[in-house]
Amino acid sequence: MLRTKLFAGLLVCVAAFAQPLPMANRPEDAGFSSKRLEKTRQAIKANVENNQVPGAVLLLVRNGKVVTYDAIGYQDRAEKTAMKKDSIFRVASMSKPITTVAAMILAEENKIDVGAAVAQYLPEFKDVKVGLEGLAVKRAMTVQDLMRHTSGLTYGLFGNSDVDQLYRKANIFGAKSLADMVKTIASLPLLHQPGEVWEYSVSTDVLGRVVEVASGVDLASFIEERITGPLKMNDTGFWVKPSAISRLAKPDAKSNLPFSDATQKPGLLSGGGGMFSSAGDYARFAQMLLNGGELEGVRILAPKTIALMTSDQLPPTTERHTPVAVLLGPFGPVPEMGTSFGLGFAVRVDAGRNPLPGSVGDFSWGGITGTLFWVDPKEKLAAVQMVQASQAVLGAIWRQTRTMVYQAMTN
Repeated sequence: MLRTKLFAGLLVCVAAFAQPLPMANRPEDAGFSSKRLEKTRQAIKANVENNQVPGAVLLLVRNGKVVTYDAIGYQDRAEKTAMKKDSIFRVASMSKPITTVAAMILAEENKIDVGAAVAQYLPEFKDVKVGLEGLAVKRAMTVQDLMRHTSGLTYGLFGNSDVDQLYRKANIFGAKSLADMVKTIASLPLLHQPGEVWEYSVSTDVLGRVVEVASGVDLASFIEERITGPLKMNDTGFWVKPSAISRLAKPDAKSNLPFSDATQKPGLLSGGGGMFSSAGDYARFAQMLLNGGELEGVRILAPKTIALMTSDQLPPTTERHTPVAVLLGPFGPVPEMGTSFGLGFAVRVDAGRNPLPGSVGDFSWGGITGTLFWVDPKEKLAAVQMVQASQAVLGAIWRQTRTMVYQAMTN
């Protein structure tokens, strides 16, 4: 009898450990309709059947409790491997909020000055020029600029300007280390004057290097010690543990993006796009943000820091109609959509103009691999959808997800 009780107790402990957050007794207790949530699931199933995505994991948390946690379709369609709740995904640019939180931890410790020049931490940026003409900067690029993508840097992946072409020729993502990548970036001209244009860019990769310099440890170690470890995000990092490789989700088609081997610690720790995570892990991160910087008694950041990060950080004079901003549509920081950008996230600043449901003050970001998350503080909602899909369907999939989640909310 004692052995049976011990075994039962062990199962409960294992289940509790595996569960990312407490479960609501039923969706209705959290203001969701079970019937309407089924419509959400059916929409995702249709995406799988139509070969738009191999599969997906959707995790919704409201009032701190899991409303629904669905694994649909295939983790690997070619191998007929079913999607699992704990499948692991390349989250691409959903790495950016984590790296930004890392920098803000150091800001709270007086090791990073958000208003200071980037050159204070990375001297290679001291004499950077603008454009092929070699124009002098009107003001220094700041750490805040890195966090809100107003640094003047670019990606070299989305535009076709002369500077973008230089980035591609320099093969910055082929660098052997983050330090080497950043030195190469600093040797190239800026695309814009710092502070004048929202240009999606390698800013967060440079920010990751600032974190390394200010902390004295590599970015992976800092994030593990100060964020993913304390938050029990055991499947989140820059590579996948050997014991977890069987849970790695794969897209239907081979990606042409510059990704390194998932099984090895990469030389280049890309804080802008190099991380892996699971829906359960990322939901813990999102819930920490929703809670004002704390989860289950572990405080990562102060409430005022979270409030700063999720506020509108773009001055009215900032030009935002850049290729990626326009491509993102309702998810980008363009005034026509009632959205702007904070420190690490897009932020909704107006109730109207956007074709998608949400609330003023909600903040979000996604990854080029298909992943998406958002936090709606007004509704006390955190939503994560993990999927590995092609760029061609991202906009449609993300719009569908927002719409189908909110249609299931009844109060």
